[in-house]
Amino acid sequence: MIIIADGGSTKTNWCLVTEEGKKVYFNTEGYNPYFAPKDYIIKSLDETLPTDLERDEITEVNYYGAGCSTDEMRNLVKEAMQVVFKKAKVFIGHDLLAAARALLGNTEGFAAILGTGTNTCLYNGREVTHNIDSGAYILGDEGSGCYIGKKLLVDYLRGYMPEAVRENFWNTYKLTPDDINEIVYTQPRANRFCASFSKFVYDSPVNLEYSRNIVRSSFEDFFRNLVTHYPDYQKYTFNCIGSVGYNFRNVLEELVVENGMAVGNIIRSPIDNLVKFHLELSHLQI
Repeated sequence: MIIIADGGSTKTNWCLVTEEGKKVYFNTEGYNPYFAPKDYIIKSLDETLPTDLERDEITEVNYYGAGCSTDEMRNLVKEAMQVVFKKAKVFIGHDLLAAARALLGNTEGFAAILGTGTNTCLYNGREVTHNIDSGAYILGDEGSGCYIGKKLLVDYLRGYMPEAVRENFWNTYKLTPDDINEIVYTQPRANRFCASFSKFVYDSPVNLEYSRNIVRSSFEDFFRNLVTHYPDYQKYTFNCIGSVGYNFRNVLEELVVENGMAVGNIIRSPIDNLVKFHLELSHLQI
């Protein structure tokens, strides 16, 4: 039995493929190694993996995760996975490679992630060949859920939020400016906290123009600071994975066209396409 997993900063989507070819899907929290140490990953998996999962029967684990961009971070996650899946061969890849493989398969092109965080790359059909650093949630991550959430929170803190939206925000969260500052600056996983407010932007029925402008300005920053800096970027289709890109795809597609690119695949999660990629890869290696 093999496992394929796509891990974001917030959630990990898993698929177990049995020897009979049956696919079993389940979720755990996300494990970005910059925020989640090895012991935390092990403990969380022990507590949240399905209780009927026969771990010793897993022969292969292919885990793609946010934050797994360096050997040090990949090794940290690999060591944790090896403790949990003791008899499995473990491969750890970056979530950007997962996005590229899911969106493009074995063909070259441009791929992006717009979820809790942001990432972008050029892909040659096998590996990522060019990646502009996203800057992560403090320095960058333009267009992400965290970036959208920060824009909303800044407007709330500074009193720029339209009154009707501010009232709706208060009724929804009951958070004072002091509460927000305390959570952001003294508690862990501030990126997840900020990203959670992108749901408010998506769901709020009050002043849709205000919400749309926040999303549009976030995507404008994403294209200006990241996408347009790739060589010959306009020759590629724009392909994107992630809940933010998918949920706000009507606005995203406008920016794609305005920046001279054609719209390619925009999907919520890579897991199904990743499973297909690895099953085809396994078949080729037999």
